[in-house]
Amino acid sequence: MIYGDVFQKVVYKTRAYEAVPGSANALHKKWEDICIASLYKRGVSSVVNWSEFNRNIRGIVKEFDELPLDETIKKPKVGIVGEILVKFMPAANNYLIDQLEAEGAEVIVPELLNFLLYCSYNSIFKHDYLGKSKKSMVANEFAIKIMEKARKASVEAFEKSKRFEPPARIETLAEYASPIASIGNQTGEGWFLTGEMIELIHAGAPNIVCAQPFACLPNHIVGKGVIKELRRRYPDSNIVAVDYDPGASEVNQLNRIKLMLSTAMKKLNEKQENI
Repeated sequence: MIYGDVFQKVVYKTRAYEAVPGSANALHKKWEDICIASLYKRGVSSVVNWSEFNRNIRGIVKEFDELPLDETIKKPKVGIVGEILVKFMPAANNYLIDQLEAEGAEVIVPELLNFLLYCSYNSIFKHDYLGKSKKSMVANEFAIKIMEKARKASVEAFEKSKRFEPPARIETLAEYASPIASIGNQTGEGWFLTGEMIELIHAGAPNIVCAQPFACLPNHIVGKGVIKELRRRYPDSNIVAVDYDPGASEVNQLNRIKLMLSTAMKKLNEKQENI
């Protein structure tokens, strides 16, 4: 999962500006093969070789940090949030990332590991306010420490890089969300959805697609419910909620995305003119 989160960040960031078309995907393929070989060479049931894992992570970030890019290209940054399956599965979101990149955007997708951290972090609120056992809270706090330790090498590599930003800690996401959505709002993506949107805004990606499946009512309530308040607090935010289900019109989805991108491009041009 950490390999995937790292690839997701470095590939989407560099592919939008690559000087040589296809170079980002080629470098991705090179490291993908290295990572797969590393994971399987001693058998899938063996203990992870952490030194090799950390070395691979540093190597991935370093080489993508050095990949030749065309610095003259300016593109709007578009973040993707939403229900966990629709957010990450291309077949479920009609290949949203490909659509956004084809329309001239740089895509940012928050880390998958953060969703697991969110699930564990919720136990603290449940203990403090809902009478859940302290044992469960302590176990989940330990799980958070383990997950953060596992991605420590990637966080440090991103901090030292010139192109990439490290992911926000789950405590920071909760701090972002709490003035707008209660941390007790834990159904589906709950408050986590709001925290991710604010993280993207702070990262310079105020243009956001909130991908929502028809059947996930909590996602619709929170995702659409906080948009007005986010726009009030962050006037530059440009958020569109897009429904994905078998009965939804793909043309309507694309039109909503293009309208959001049109606004994003207009704001980017205005910003460039004022520099």
